[in-house]
Order: sequence, then C-alpha cells, then structure tokens
Amino acid sequence: MRTTVGVLLDLETYLGIAKGRTGNERLALYNKAGKMHGLRPFYMCLQHVKGKSALGYYYENNAYRLVRRSIPRVTHNRAISLSPYLRKKLKELSQSSIVFNRQNRYDKHRIHQLLYANHSLRKYLPDSIKYSREKLEDSMKKYSSLFIKPTNSSVGDGIIKISKQESGGWNLYWMKGKPKLVSKKQVISFIAKIVGKQNYMIQEAIQLATYNERPYDLRISVQRGGSGQWQVTGMIGKVAASGRHVTNAAKGGKVKRCEQLFEASRFDSNQMKQELQQVSLEIAQYIGVKLPHMADIGLDVGVERDGRIKLIEVNGRDQRYTFKKAGLDTTFYRTYETPMRYAKFLLNQLND
Repeated sequence: MRTTVGVLLDLETYLGIAKGRTGNERLALYNKAGKMHGLRPFYMCLQHVKGKSALGYYYENNAYRLVRRSIPRVTHNRAISLSPYLRKKLKELSQSSIVFNRQNRYDKHRIHQLLYANHSLRKYLPDSIKYSREKLEDSMKKYSSLFIKPTNSSVGDGIIKISKQESGGWNLYWMKGKPKLVSKKQVISFIAKIVGKQNYMIQEAIQLATYNERPYDLRISVQRGGSGQWQVTGMIGKVAASGRHVTNAAKGGKVKRCEQLFEASRFDSNQMKQELQQVSLEIAQYIGVKLPHMADIGLDVGVERDGRIKLIEVNGRDQRYTFKKAGLDTTFYRTYETPMRYAKFLLNQLND
C-alpha cells in the first residue's frame, strides 16, 4: 500500500485539476514519481484545509477523485501564501504535517544579507543595497550599469536597468523595446516614481557572458533528495530577447543548453558546469541551515565574461518549465521526482 504525501497548490491550480488545466504544475509527473517510490500524492489547497483534515484530490484509475481525509504527515508546498489569512492557514497545516518549502517567497535583499554574512560566499555576490534616492545617486557615481529591482517579485517583473553612456547620459531599460537615453536627473526621478512606496534594491549589473551578442544567465535547480542532502537536479541557460534587459522566459528569453552557451563563450564546458554545481550546493547548504524547511530552490546565476560566477537571485518556488522548454524531459521529470524522494526520506525519519 502506498503512503500518502501532501502536495499543496495555489487555489487556481487546485481548481484547475477538475478541468485538466494546472498551468505550469505537471501533476502527472508527481503521480509518476509517487508510483515509482511507493507514494500517493494528495493535492490540497489551504482554502480547503479544515482543522486536521482537507478536501483534496487523489489520482486513481486514470481520473482525479475529490475526497476529504486527514492531513498527510508530510507535505510539499507549491503554494505562495502572502496574505495574513493564508499565512495563518499554513501555520495551522504545519501543526499537523511536516511542510517542506513552507516559506517559498523571500525578500531578495534579506537573502543577499544572509549570504553576505558568509565570508566564503561573498565573492559570488554582486554589490546590492536597499533602494533609496540617495543610495541610487551614490551607486550611479560608483557603477556604470545598475539593476533596480523589487525585493519581492518574480519572472522579471518591475526590473529597471540603467547604463551610463560616453555622452554622460544614461540608457534607461524599462519594459520592452529599445532603451531611452535620458539625463541623470531624469533617471533618478523616473525610478523614484516607479518605486513609490514599494521595497526595491539596487544591484550592480554584472558583465554577463553573451551568446550571439545577447546576455545570458543560468537557472540551476537545487533540491533535497532521497538522502536528505542537497543535489543539483538540473541546469539550463536563459538568453535575453533582443532589446530586453532580463533573461526570463516569461519576458521573451530563449532557453538554451548550457554546453551550447559555454562553447560560444569559449569556456571549458565541463569545468564551468562543475564549478557552478559546487557554488550552487555551497549556497543551498548554507541557506538551508539558516532557513529551515527549505528543500527546493531555483538559483539564477550569472557567469561574467571572464568566467567568474555571480549569484543573481534565489527563487523559493522554481517554476521548472525552462527544462521542458529546452527539451530536457528527463531533467524536467527529476525536478518533480526529487521532492517526492525527499518526502519519502522525511516519512522514513518519522517511522524510525
């Protein structure tokens, strides 16, 4: 008999199960991994959790069946819980279940500070500070290119890039299309208007290696697996679309296999992959100690033109679909299987 494992989904994804529309979440891969490891996924959402039970879906006989049952002892969290109501519900759920990846949206500046406190990881971090008008003016004197980004967003939303030109003006990259050449005063005023009362940070723009003259970075999936230890499950490149200052696939970025990108940049492909894996594991292991319950993250990592590695940001809920887009179907499946293997590890620990 298979042991039940909870998979916590956003309400929209949960409601899409009955219609066969679950967006970027491929439940069939959880089902496949569950079958392989003697587990039975039970799909829940916080809105339908009540006390020590939940209304959710099992997959059996080629169909999803809605049932109410007691909350599973281990749950993999794929839901974003930002409202006080959802945070309270998540806290309640965590009293009945070991919820891994319990918190999966982190303030980017807080993560930077956490990593900066570790001397051996500091060299992988671009200079980053909390936004203020004064700090922006200081940073514009210090750096020729900067990113101003929200500390709590995803898929490249709200990111502004500025680059100093020989004329003394600044190229302002915002949304899509060609950059606008504006004065320093105009840049500062435009950014202040966009930021308003939101939390933003200022980050040194690293000189990313390029592919066909377009910058690229890498998404690295780092997860805890069957032994409870961190592993690198997959690595994929994202190349910025023409005229774009971010590489996100959601913003027109193209996914490419790392080997192709490294060869174009004249890096030793095997050596670079090895170094990236080592850095990614160091980062995950350190953060995993500081932020308990973390088990499944996506790192955005840049390689500078001279081959130096820099962490751009940590994503607490990796969307994974970049692997699918690149045709890396086995890796894509493993990004679903690895959390199932970790769930089994946690269940075994409870039984010992």
